[in-house]
Amino acid sequence: MTKSNKKIIVLIITIILIVSSIYIINKDNKNINSGKEEKISSDIMLKDSSLRISEKSKMYKRAKELVEPDGYLNTNNLTIQENIGKKVILVDFWTYSCIKCQRTFPYLNSWWDKYRDEGLLIIGVHTPEFEFEKDYENVKKAVEKYKIMYPVVQDNEYKTWRAYKNRYWPRKYLIDIDGFIVYDHIGEGSYEETEKKIQELLEERSKILKLNLLMDKNI
Repeated sequence: MTKSNKKIIVLIITIILIVSSIYIINKDNKNINSGKEEKISSDIMLKDSSLRISEKSKMYKRAKELVEPDGYLNTNNLTIQENIGKKVILVDFWTYSCIKCQRTFPYLNSWWDKYRDEGLLIIGVHTPEFEFEKDYENVKKAVEKYKIMYPVVQDNEYKTWRAYKNRYWPRKYLIDIDGFIVYDHIGEGSYEETEKKIQELLEERSKILKLNLLMDKNI
């Protein structure tokens, strides 16, 4: 190998090393900047309500209003709209003779006790399966029997049920502070998952409203 060829090889190796170093540095910077962009994006989303709502509207459906309730228990009057921007709302469709619904009450009661002061509103929408479940006094007795303290509305004519296009007892919808349905669960189970989602939405609420959250995260 001539001296000239050796110089050329050394030069090529040097160029390769320089190019590799530049690539690695640019890649690291890109990852760092990407992390900053994600953080900045998250901060902007919390501060800029129009941007936040615009982004959510691409992923989630808006919550529907309670439609002409036939009766109220644990409340005199109630709408979902008046609580958007103030509360995280859990809408629970149930009927009192449904055994699966009955098994969810301890969890709903627990969430009400733990999180109502941190911004959670639970609304039980009692949609009857049978004719006798339409009677206000029967529903009232069931509410007292199962020690339900959160607001309950009667949906005897299935108007709210149809607005949500629901087909199941029980079914839970979680509505965030901006009024979007961000989670729903059919039937029993997934209690830990649901509670974690409640906590996540309450944390978002506290940041948006600039509140101190005193929530116990033990599940």
